[in-house]
Amino acid sequence: MTPLYPLRFEPILKHNLWGGQRLPGFLRVAPPNDDAIGEAWVVSDVEGSVSRVADGPLAGATLRDVLRPDPARVLGRAPAPQGKFPLLLKFIDARQELSVQVHPNDEQAEKLGPGMFGKTEAWVVLDACARTSKLYAGFSHGTSADCFRKALRDRTTPNTLHSFAPRPGDCLFLEAGTVHAIGANLLIFEVQQTSDITYRLYDWDRVDAHTGKPRQLHVEEALAVSDFGRGPCHPVRPQVTEADGVRREDLVACRYFTLSRLTARMPFRVGARGECRAVVCVGGSGAIEWRGRRTPLRTGDTVLLPAEVGVAVCRPEGDLTVMECGIPHAPAASERAA
Repeated sequence: MTPLYPLRFEPILKHNLWGGQRLPGFLRVAPPNDDAIGEAWVVSDVEGSVSRVADGPLAGATLRDVLRPDPARVLGRAPAPQGKFPLLLKFIDARQELSVQVHPNDEQAEKLGPGMFGKTEAWVVLDACARTSKLYAGFSHGTSADCFRKALRDRTTPNTLHSFAPRPGDCLFLEAGTVHAIGANLLIFEVQQTSDITYRLYDWDRVDAHTGKPRQLHVEEALAVSDFGRGPCHPVRPQVTEADGVRREDLVACRYFTLSRLTARMPFRVGARGECRAVVCVGGSGAIEWRGRRTPLRTGDTVLLPAEVGVAVCRPEGDLTVMECGIPHAPAASERAA
């Protein structure tokens, strides 16, 4: 059995009508064509879009190939629901607004069929336009399903949504059931459950240039899973610690994932013994070192540290900022956003 090591994957580029042209350059890969690219899936076990290892002895193997023989080698004591890697990591380049949408929770998704999961997610803003960018998260206070239906008829839908002008560095934690939309001119890192169930509530009255028709909406399905009691959703307030030249911001800890941001100019540890972690470089450059193996780390790179690998060392070249995503051992009794 091939020993595991820090794994890099080939990004999976997704065409979206609202997308831009930044992601191929950001990830240093050739664009497949001139179509707008809205998303780059950098770690994925979603059916039909499973990541492939980019280099090393396991090059060409899928994430599922690596996971299947012994999930504990990759995940430690964390679960592999339906035999799948439990998280999807992606970058989003929104040149235009994404649809206003919502995702079901696990219990609601399970009713759609076996192997279906809900979608709780978190965003980290990497770039934004101060004049034009907005994030939409949660309904405005007092909005009900009937209010929303009326707003659709009156073409006043945006008035039912809480919105704000995001700044680079902002993190938004979105539990399943939270209505949301990414506005224009934003570059975002996202971590979410392994799920691709999306219900569109509103699509800004636009027409798909390829079909000449509006995209399908799922208003009744979406309203059925929307949490109207949650109200506006605001950026999280991170728990910040600084020690040994490393600034650590703990952003999210929920039953599905943890998310932290680490910034330093000197070497620091990432990963944890017996746990699976993903390290995503969002600023600067350097390398990850483990047992004499050196893996380059530049802005846009993602490196998965299987549980068998455990702890590694980040060696910055100047300022380096990484996101570290973890997978809890077991569902917690409660969820929190730091």
